[in-house]
Amino acid sequence: MQRTVFGLAGTLALATLALAAGCSSDSGPNPGTGGSASTGGTGQAGTGTGQSGSGAIPVPSCEGATACGGSVVGTWQVASSCLKLSGDLDTTLLSLGCHTVPVTGTVQVTGTLIANADGTYTDNTTTTSNAKINLSAECLTISSVAVSCDRLDSVLSAAGWDTIACTPNAQAGCDCELTAEQKAGLGIILPFADETGRYTTADTTLKLSSSEYAYCGTSSALTLTPKASALSGSIVLTHDGGGGGQGTGGSGAGGQGGSSGGVTGGAGGQGGAAGGQGGSPGGQGGTGGSGGSGGSPPVGNLPCDIYGAANNTCVAAHSTTRALLSAYSGALYQVKRADGMTKDIPVKSPGGYADSAQQDTFCAGTTCTIWRIYDQSGHGNFLEAETPESTVKGAQGMKAASATAESLTISGNKVYSVVMRSSMAYWRDGSKTGIPLGTDPEGMYMVSDGTTTNGGCCFDYGNAQLSRKYEGGPTMDAIYFGKSTQWGSGKAPGPWVMADMEDGMLSGKDSGHNENLPSMPYKFVTAILKNDGMDFALRGADATKPTLQTFYEGPLPAGKRGKMKKQGAIVLGSGGDCCLTNNNLSAGTFYEGAMVTGYPSAATEDAVQKNIADAGYGK
Repeated sequence: MQRTVFGLAGTLALATLALAAGCSSDSGPNPGTGGSASTGGTGQAGTGTGQSGSGAIPVPSCEGATACGGSVVGTWQVASSCLKLSGDLDTTLLSLGCHTVPVTGTVQVTGTLIANADGTYTDNTTTTSNAKINLSAECLTISSVAVSCDRLDSVLSAAGWDTIACTPNAQAGCDCELTAEQKAGLGIILPFADETGRYTTADTTLKLSSSEYAYCGTSSALTLTPKASALSGSIVLTHDGGGGGQGTGGSGAGGQGGSSGGVTGGAGGQGGAAGGQGGSPGGQGGTGGSGGSGGSPPVGNLPCDIYGAANNTCVAAHSTTRALLSAYSGALYQVKRADGMTKDIPVKSPGGYADSAQQDTFCAGTTCTIWRIYDQSGHGNFLEAETPESTVKGAQGMKAASATAESLTISGNKVYSVVMRSSMAYWRDGSKTGIPLGTDPEGMYMVSDGTTTNGGCCFDYGNAQLSRKYEGGPTMDAIYFGKSTQWGSGKAPGPWVMADMEDGMLSGKDSGHNENLPSMPYKFVTAILKNDGMDFALRGADATKPTLQTFYEGPLPAGKRGKMKKQGAIVLGSGGDCCLTNNNLSAGTFYEGAMVTGYPSAATEDAVQKNIADAGYGK
């Protein structure tokens, strides 16, 4: 599972690794220098105990290292490091009122990195850090809404920090002390640090998932240099196991080796291989099995059928797991392969579950992302990944969610979810295709995962502004699900179902703390919001149980009651002021959701929840 720090150099990283040292351009191991020849007896075979051909292990430099490229394949043990945080840290991901903050601190790394010949890697490192940052008064807004020092915890924890202590200073700003101990990440404090993934090398650049390093790989050492702001220094890794490989020598003419010989043996015998290679690369993961036939879907009683029977028309219906209307027989979503090819993934049968076997076949041996999530309502409100390459565009660094981050079963059918991390979100302009506008009443629901959320702003699904920039509230009407405490919050520790109407999060009658708002830590969670322009309600449940809870139903706050300014864009995974020119720090998982006209009754929502429970998530 991943975590992050401040978005450094546009990559979500607080600190990136640096690895030091002079390196040779040798592409493979060299034998140690043998003794000088002399007359005498037959030389012995090499014993394989010689030094590596590249000489002594480099000492980490606190300033950086020279990149030389080379091979990274093998098992590498962190031998030493010297990393320092200093200078202006990029805080773009935090959506603060400033884009950089001064930072000082240290980073330490231990553990191993395994780079396999098939392009996969396993990061078994641990990164720890202590840092101090200073936020000036101008920094103390998040998404243009004022925030106090004691409300910074959730956004900084979403950036990867474990402990946060922020106190007001004499300049009306905040001084914060931060610590982190993170599994994986290889020297970078991240919102999400991948323990496994794919790597690529090009010239002298190594890319592990989304993190980039200048690197130098020799037979004995690997050095990495960060491409990130506010971090300097280096880490040296050596082949796990040290020692030379088995000698290949044999008898040869010559006497005793000279005293300068790096390998024991006669001059005629070849020394052992330098710097023992790591173990054989790990085997390639097996191809996932095709989705089974599973149980039969509850056709005729799906969410949009239920809403429609109550005159609450679905104007947007999204899912990667199943149909939300009994008559729906089209594609649920589109995947995009690493080579740029795309494929629509349909339901197996009308009203049925996703045909994940088609995705497995199309994506076998490569990587795929979820490019589009189709609208089943017939209004054409499909969601598209906000990236620089998509038709809806997105800021630099924005990317589509992996199509294989999570597979699960639903009534015995293998399906995939949409797991979103920082700098991932989906969007649609639905203002002309049925999405409620202004003060029009609307309802919506989402099924999400209570175990993958964070405190970043803002994992939403619902109605938002068209500009994707801050316009002031209430220009939004969206479900929020996560652990944000910057505005509203509920009973610790979260996550909570709240309403994002811009200018903060509503936990009930206002944006303050609501102790009656329960934590929803379940694997599958139903979140519901409805708003008629005067009153609104928040409801939710464990999505595997048939009974909904009502967390709040009553008047909108005075500044929003009768003043809703909904614009009809649809967001998934971010707040409304993202992600055309900026990035989001939020994280969460999406299984299904719909937006409907009108203000649905409790009885209608209860029937929808029963269908969700009957669908069989996790079974």
